[in-house]
Amino acid sequence: MKTIWHNPRCSKSRTALNLLKDTSVDVHVFHYLNESFTYEDLMSVIEKLSIPVIELVRTNEKIFRASGLSRTSKDELLIEAMLQNPILIERPIIISGDKAVIGRPPERAMELFK
Repeated sequence: MKTIWHNPRCSKSRTALNLLKDTSVDVHVFHYLNESFTYEDLMSVIEKLSIPVIELVRTNEKIFRASGLSRTSKDELLIEAMLQNPILIERPIIISGDKAVIGRPPERAMELFK
């Protein structure tokens, strides 16, 4: 089973979800903007992505700048900001076992099938 952290208002997220559904694999859709998640959940995603925390942050969102954050902010501040404002989390995130990818472009979701 694959899990997708999904924002239905995002075209790339919708495209990635459709690609996953086309594979006939079971997909759990996690609407991260409406469903709650914990610090541990977010840390698990970051670990599975194997990327710097800042790469998971949507730095162009108004709330990013309004929060006084920058690309050089400490990881803990960025994580706290994402917990408080999930809109800051890059999407979609596709998770399979101990690996994850950010589906930008959406075709990256298919990397988990290699």
